[in-house]
Amino acid sequence: MATTSTRYVGDLRTEMVHIRSGSVVITDAPVDNKGKGEYFSPTDLVASALGSCILTIMGIAAREHGFSIDGSSCTITKVMAENPRRIGEIVIEFDMRSNSFSDKQKKILAHCVKTCPVELSLSEKLVRNVTFRF
Repeated sequence: MATTSTRYVGDLRTEMVHIRSGSVVITDAPVDNKGKGEYFSPTDLVASALGSCILTIMGIAAREHGFSIDGSSCTITKVMAENPRRIGEIVIEFDMRSNSFSDKQKKILAHCVKTCPVELSLSEKLVRNVTFRF
């Protein structure tokens, strides 16, 4: 079964529908690439998916080890590269200060960065810069 249905709606925008849930995401070309930047760009979604995926894998690992990451968050900065235009770097800053983690738990969480499916799907040429605040 297909995962999404995507339609070009004009003016450099697309509408994606998650088939199972009906959730809708609209994308817009970024300002630096002839768009209005009023919605996530497709490359914003890729960068954001990495942070979301890592947090999800952390949540699974925390659950399996009997602790919580509730309230944890991250900020993501996407850095574009040229020739060809592509994502050159993704900077992710995790804020884990909403919980007190043991050294063992911190190691478990740090390991999740390398094991999320989005991370494993991205090009090795893409620079990742990941930091934690515990």
